[in-house]
Amino acid sequence: MSCEELPELAGVAHHPAGTPTGVVALTHGAGGDRDSPMLQRLCDEWSRRGFLAIRYNLPFRRRRPKGPPSGSGAGDRDGITEAIGYARALADGPLIVGGHSYGGRQTSMVVAAGDARVDLLTLFSYPLHPPGKPERTRTEHLPEIGVPTVFTHGSSDSFGTCAEIRAAAALMPAPHDVVEITGARHDLASKTLDVPALAVDAALRLLGETR
Repeated sequence: MSCEELPELAGVAHHPAGTPTGVVALTHGAGGDRDSPMLQRLCDEWSRRGFLAIRYNLPFRRRRPKGPPSGSGAGDRDGITEAIGYARALADGPLIVGGHSYGGRQTSMVVAAGDARVDLLTLFSYPLHPPGKPERTRTEHLPEIGVPTVFTHGSSDSFGTCAEIRAAAALMPAPHDVVEITGARHDLASKTLDVPALAVDAALRLLGETR
């Protein structure tokens, strides 16, 4: 494995040892950036499995190193669409996209809108609703997602319970899976479970079942 800067995306590519089996493009949450420990570990895991894995900064993070996104997120979705197009040209094979929290939600909205052709969506700590406000669910676009989707979610995540995530996933017409990380919060940190391996296992299993 080796890493390479991708200035065009404000990203980093993790190259596998041989010819890539496919490409993975992942982005960060509202408070993070491409260098979050979880994204680094996920990209390491994907590259170990033979995929070219990219972690990249969203447009709002390219503009300023700290602080949350602002506005509707349309600019970030444009950046995701561009990143997906860039990633697809890098190697043959399936293209897997997603991200953590805000980044995953925005990516899911791009996929739902049909703005990018992908083979699988992988979402980490999907922010189903603001903490303490379960009535404000962010599910309107989920019925429009037509590609296999994996939700990796902590059982102690304040942005949605695993039961709520399963109910939201059931709105999707495409095959889906929910990987529950027992005891984990929104950052998906776990002292006992290998979260990247579990997430990648689920994604590859779902991809294999649908191809």
